[in-house]
Amino acid sequence: MDAWAAPELPALPGHGVPLRIHDTGSDRLVSTSPGPTALLYVCGITPYDATHLGHAATYIAFDLLQRVWRDGGHDVHYVQNVTDIDDPLLERAAATGDDWADLAQRETQLFREDMTALGVIPPTEYVGAVEAIPRIVSLIERLRDRGAAYTLDGDEHLDLYFPVAADPRFGAVANLDTAEMIRLSAERGGDPDRPGKKDPLDCLLWQVQRPGEPAWESPFGSGRPGWHVECTAIALDLLGDTIDVMGGGRDLAFPHHELGASEAHAATGTQPFARAYVHAGLVGLNGEKMSKSKGNLVFVSTLLAGGADPMAVRLALLAHHYRDDWEWTDDQLITASERLAQWRAAVSADVGPPAEQLLADVRRQLADDLQAPLALAAVDRWAAEVRNGRGDDIAAPGLVRDLVLALLGVRL
Repeated sequence: MDAWAAPELPALPGHGVPLRIHDTGSDRLVSTSPGPTALLYVCGITPYDATHLGHAATYIAFDLLQRVWRDGGHDVHYVQNVTDIDDPLLERAAATGDDWADLAQRETQLFREDMTALGVIPPTEYVGAVEAIPRIVSLIERLRDRGAAYTLDGDEHLDLYFPVAADPRFGAVANLDTAEMIRLSAERGGDPDRPGKKDPLDCLLWQVQRPGEPAWESPFGSGRPGWHVECTAIALDLLGDTIDVMGGGRDLAFPHHELGASEAHAATGTQPFARAYVHAGLVGLNGEKMSKSKGNLVFVSTLLAGGADPMAVRLALLAHHYRDDWEWTDDQLITASERLAQWRAAVSADVGPPAEQLLADVRRQLADDLQAPLALAAVDRWAAEVRNGRGDDIAAPGLVRDLVLALLGVRL
């Protein structure tokens, strides 16, 4: 599956600062110490609707992470999936009368267009679940061979499940108690009440075909993969047994990342699957989390069609720290548009205050758990100095234009 075109990424003088990032499992900032190539996996969309601002905020957060690593001299091997076969997609297709594959293709293309407009660096590999089915089947076979897969006793289907007992580290990603895990499993695509499971938290690996549903052949019968094993298989195959960062929205910490990690540990015997689990906060609207299931969505494509500058949309999202939960209001786009205009006016000036310290400040703020709001404030102060007629450095406006593009992804 093709991703989207890469944005311009200017080279900056000097060298970036090593990144410290918040790890959900340890609940502390950890230093990332990738080798020459940093390994990043971020969970992608289930393409049954357009990109809303919650999605965009998450992918911009990991775009910043990439930019800090790249500025520090690392190459980045970044993999993102598309869950182009899953219950929500099939349900939406049935409700609208669309072919499920056409719906997935259409919404994935809209996502690509949104990411291009927002200046997000594309993944090195962009992989759909359907094209990954051979990888997924291979991983399930490994789990089965290690005794980490079972079918339900007395069930009419022969669905295959992963036992959480196969991983002694299960629970270490989200650090939740059993009652909370069961509650969230029921809310987020699990089936803790299904009879015959060894543990309510055991998760589906392979679902045998149901009438009218698409299916693929496998050693476990004709069917389709479960959700968590999809990302685990793709990450293991393309990035290896241990990666630097596994990322996504905070609602993925459990069950998705928790169970994916356990599947990887059970399959490979290597721990940890990811050195850091990094999760973005949730964006709300009208007092609730913005989500497809609630229907309280603000779409990136709708804002752009209404005339919003995509860089203003990006700035509106960057104004919030990536781990914070926050609520979207229309006046945030107005504020971001005004900031964008001020920055563009400042870098269009003939001279300005020297920008080397600004570059150092932005690098330092972003390397400290992606403190984008503080980085924006630093650029604001430099732009205010230009408005006040201070500074005579002819190279400064160009350097600021480059550092804002390279580190914050904002085209001026």
